[in-house]
Amino acid sequence: METSLLLSALLTGIFCYLGAIETPWLFGITGGFYILGRPLVAGLLVGLAFGDVTAGVLCGVAVQGVFIANLSTGGATNSEITYASYGGIGLAMATGGNPAIAVTLAILIGQTFGLIFYNSRMAAYSFWNTKAQKAAEELDYNGITFNHVIGPQITTFLLRAVPVFLAVYYGQPLVDGLLNTIPEVVTHIISVLGGVLPALGIAMLMNIVIKESSHFIFFFAGFVLMAFAGLSMIALVFIAALVAYVVYLASERRGVVTESGGSSAAVFEDDELF
Repeated sequence: METSLLLSALLTGIFCYLGAIETPWLFGITGGFYILGRPLVAGLLVGLAFGDVTAGVLCGVAVQGVFIANLSTGGATNSEITYASYGGIGLAMATGGNPAIAVTLAILIGQTFGLIFYNSRMAAYSFWNTKAQKAAEELDYNGITFNHVIGPQITTFLLRAVPVFLAVYYGQPLVDGLLNTIPEVVTHIISVLGGVLPALGIAMLMNIVIKESSHFIFFFAGFVLMAFAGLSMIALVFIAALVAYVVYLASERRGVVTESGGSSAAVFEDDELF
């Protein structure tokens, strides 16, 4: 069990490093931050590391729902999503794979320890930037390479992979002890709140995306088809794509008709004048 947990925690830490926004090894942020750094993908990878893909994906879906509307403005963020994903899901998988526990731990880790390490990384990068600038002034190509690539990546690995590994490996007994010690009613409350938070994340996303009240019709139609008609998510995606295409064609046609009407009115006015 110890060996299995050690390997799983090690893989989780490495995945957290590869999913960082400053890691260049997977086509930059394209394959790193925007793929491996997403909670849904993190759930799959952590599930593979722990040998339970189903539980990992369920934890990833729950955490993804919470952070689905998470935005970073000008480098400032209210939660570090990569730490939240791998730290929260990794700890939850080590303690049984409960999605509600994963959501609670992800928020805790992302908004506290994640932000601390995130800001520490930026402070450390200023040191490497100064060294790289000095090496460039002295035409020290080896110094430029080390201070621009190797040094920062060592810093990133130490501030991402190592803390997540330690949290998953040594935090499992602590979380297990807390879950076994606290009353059952508190555990139930955490589970309920953990289930509500993904809905809150989706509501925040809808508030950003939906610009007109009439667009809620499509949301409620999809909800009814899934909840009462029993359609699967894949079938609903195809139906949504078809509806979106029809709406697009109708909007385009309405724009053409409007332009045609405007031009004909202009011609009519010219005829009246002359």
